[in-house]
Amino acid sequence: MGLESRVRAVAGTFILLSLALAHWVDARFLWFTAFVGASLLLSAFTGRCLMEEILRKLGLAGPGSNDPG
Repeated sequence: MGLESRVRAVAGTFILLSLALAHWVDARFLWFTAFVGASLLLSAFTGRCLMEEILRKLGLAGPGSNDPG
């Protein structure tokens, strides 16, 4: 799985998790959903993705993803 696929998987997981938490725990978890969406939109315009940087620093970028950007 490449880095882009990992970012999409993490984003999708975060969105589904925050929607479930908003439904069953507290509606304020929707702010986390908004943050994830805003981050995805920002990365589309800037080419810089916070989750990519986090995955690289954690060593979870995947094979062949050693380049910094």
